[in-house]
Formats: sequence, C-alpha cells, structure tokens
Amino acid sequence: MTTATYDAIVIGAGHNGLAAAATLARKGKSVCVIEKNNTAGGMARNTTLAGGIEVPEIAHLLYNLHPKVKKELGLGTSRAPLEVQELPAVSLSADGNHAVIRNGRAELPDGRPHPEAEPFAELMRRLTLFADLLGQLSTKSPPSLEGGLTSLETLTELAGLAKLGLDLKRMGKKDMREFLRVLLSNAYDLLLDDLEDGPLAGALAADAVHGAYAGPRSPGTVFSLMYRLGQGGGAQLPMGGMGAVSAAFEKAARAAGAEIRTGLGVARVLVEGDRAAGVVLEDGSELSARTVLSNTGPMPAMMLAGAEHYDTEMVRRMRNQRCKGAAAKVNLVLSGAPEFTGLSPKLAAGRLLIAPSATYVERAFNPAKYGELPENPVIEAVLPSLSDPAMTAGGQHVLSAVVSSVPYGLESGWDEAARSKLASVTLAALEKYAPGIGALVTEAQVLSPACIEARTGAPGGHWHHAEMGIDQILTVRPANGMAQYRFGPEGYYLCGAGAHPGGDVTGLAGRNSALQLLKDGVL
Repeated sequence: MTTATYDAIVIGAGHNGLAAAATLARKGKSVCVIEKNNTAGGMARNTTLAGGIEVPEIAHLLYNLHPKVKKELGLGTSRAPLEVQELPAVSLSADGNHAVIRNGRAELPDGRPHPEAEPFAELMRRLTLFADLLGQLSTKSPPSLEGGLTSLETLTELAGLAKLGLDLKRMGKKDMREFLRVLLSNAYDLLLDDLEDGPLAGALAADAVHGAYAGPRSPGTVFSLMYRLGQGGGAQLPMGGMGAVSAAFEKAARAAGAEIRTGLGVARVLVEGDRAAGVVLEDGSELSARTVLSNTGPMPAMMLAGAEHYDTEMVRRMRNQRCKGAAAKVNLVLSGAPEFTGLSPKLAAGRLLIAPSATYVERAFNPAKYGELPENPVIEAVLPSLSDPAMTAGGQHVLSAVVSSVPYGLESGWDEAARSKLASVTLAALEKYAPGIGALVTEAQVLSPACIEARTGAPGGHWHHAEMGIDQILTVRPANGMAQYRFGPEGYYLCGAGAHPGGDVTGLAGRNSALQLLKDGVL
C-alpha cells in the first residue's frame, strides 16, 4: 500500500545521497531519503567498539570535499557545523629521515628542506597543473554529445570541451607535451624519472593507487594520481571523526526540508511504464515518487530496478565493471600514545604513510594478484585522538589504518584466522616505526573488503563503488552510454560514487546528479 508521495526518493544516506537530497530540497522539491542502517553516513561514519571508544569506522580523512558543495549546502556554517584540521603527510622511513609533505613542499622532520625538495616541488607543480585541468570536469555532467550538432546541450558540451582544449594550449608547449606524454603512463616510471626510490616517491605511488586494485606500475596510474589531485587539496582531519562530516550533510539536508528515514531497507524500485515511480520497502510498504535516485553501487542500483528494464548490452557492461575492493580497515584502541621514532607528537598526529619506496608499493600489490595478503603492506594511518579530544577517553588513543592491496577475493577466504593475520601484519609494519605499539593495543577491529561490502553494500567492498581507472571514469562511468546519471528507466538516477566524478568524500556525485535531474526537467 502506498503511504506517501514525494518529488524524489533517495536510496541510501551516504554523503552523496544526502548531498543530492539537500540540493533538491533547496530547490523546493519534496525529498525522502531511505537508509537501511540505523545511522546515516555510509562509509563516512563513526562506530563505537566494545570498550566504548568511538572510532572512524571506514573512511577517516577528508581530502576532496569540494568547495562548491560546502558553499551550496552551507557545510561548516551554524546550520551544518563542520570543523577540520589540516594535516601534513609524513612518509615514514626506516632510517628516521621521514619525508614531511606540506602544500606540495618536502621537508625533514626538523623543518629543514628535504634533499629532494626541489625536484619534488617541480614534479608537484606539473602534476597540480595537469590535475587542475582535469578538475574542471568534476563539477558538471560528463559530455555525451548524443544530441547532434543542432542540440543546444551538445553545443554547450562542445563549448566546455573547447575551453578545456584552450586551457591545455595555454599551459605552454613544454607542459602541454608533457601532459600528453604522461597521461596514460604508469606512476612508477614517472616518479622515478624525477625522484630517488625513497619515501617521497613512495608517498605519491601510494596515492596513485589508493583504494585501487593496482600497483604503481599499472598503466594509467599517472592519470589516477592527477585525477585525485584535481578533486581537491591535502588531508583534513574532521573534528569528531567522519561521523561529524555525515552529521553536517544530514543537518544540511534536513535544514533544506528533506526527510530522512533510517532503519528501512529498499526491496526494489517501482517501475511503471518504463518510468521510476517509487520504492517498495523491505516491510512491503510502498512510497511513490516522481523520481528515484540511488546512492548504491551501479550493479545493485540496476538490480533494484530490475535487469529487465535494461538492454542486454547495458547489463553486460554492468556485470563486467571492475569493482573488487583492495583496501581493508584496521582500527586499534591503544592504552597510551605510541612513539614514532624520529617524529614529534605534533608530526605523529599527521597523515602517516608506510610506503618507503615506489618499489615497496608495487611489491605490496603483487600478492593481491594471487588472492594473498601482503606481508609488508602499504598503510595510511592517523591518530585522531592526538588532535581531537572527542576521539579519546580515559587516556586511551585510537589508531585508524587503511591497509592497501588487501584482496576482496582472498584465496583462503575471509574467516577469523585471515582477519587475525591481517591485524598481525598491520601491527608488524607499524612496529618498525613505532616500537612497542603492539603492547599498547587493548582492542582491534578488522574490516576486510568483504566485511565492508556486508556493512555498507558497496560492491566488492570497493571504497569508490568501482575502480577509477581511465576506462571507468568521465564519459564511461559507470559505463559507456550511462555517464550522465540517468540510469535506465526514465526518472531513475545514479547519485553515488559509482557515478561521475567517482569516489572520495567530495559530495559532487550527489550534487551533480540532482542538478542533472533538474536540468532534464523530470521534476
């Protein structure tokens, strides 16, 4: 039985779903967000462990929350408070000569310039220049050029591409040639053209494959690195954890007039006459709407509507989409603050990277190809409790670690023994830089890609809902012919990380999807 009617229903209260809801509600549309879990946030939320300590469950840092999203939704204002702290990146080195990266500059822990400061600064200048060019594409729908040259929409898209080409030409002949030369290259070769194979190269190699099923020698990883840099700036620690970020999005959506209902699962999308008409909840009740937006992964979104509403080729493309997660999360509760060799407490509060060389990052990925765990993993760690009193209690501290190159399809299966081994290799890696940290651990939470999939519904436990290789972004995200958020039945839209511009906590996929829906005139 239908119980309510809305202009739009959003499936999933992750940050993109909330951004879409807030954008539509601010335009005067009636919006209802349906979330299966009891709290909003998706991968950007906090969880409380058995000992009562609150930790960032999956995502733990902000990199790319887009300024347009912040401004349009009022994030960081009185109606949606959000406080962040900028963090330096610290690429750890076994000899104690750690590389500290701030605003594209490289230093030693004592503040002196890093020996590779000059080549690193020049490399970052070029990468940032190229990244800014790609970043122009993130705030609007990718071009489709389907309307023909007589279509106003196509002409507008062509004008945008022409501006992009003009900006490329304005770089100057040298930089333009370099951009075209490296665009499809692998990050490993590019980095070692300019840098020694040490912690600076390792840090950039790790960023090039962050969350991806790839190593820095994989083709297209330069593009992945530039694309990520083009979405925003450095690492920011949200005060109150990632739960505070989701709370800000939720407050912005509610302030705009959106209704948010948690603890309700969607069984399927109602499709009437090849048009989305609402949803059927898992309890059997129905909600009707003029449009439906899905914040799930692309394949789950297709299955909610029913594969029969898509042609065979689109179903094939969705089934072949690469979405095997390759990052796990390990949360540690510590009885005291760990001491990292050669780091002051202030630097220990930064974004810590265990990626001592580009070769190390590549070797860490090799076991994943065979469904095995890395013995020496790449780790991004942060100790939020060193900066944020809200994330500590009774003198205890929290270490949040993203462990890369951890396969979704582990050959031995993801049982308790496998999770225990992952915790052990993570601690062994940390011990090399923070001796004695293992003795401080009072509680550990290990989330494999399979666990992440079970908790969030993200396909393959992939943080970005799908790989962000060059063949799965821009006009082919989520697939060729489906890149402008329209997703099969009329009035059905994809608004999550599986849509353009992809993953990270940017809010852009949700915002862009809502704006495209309004542009299409379906509301």
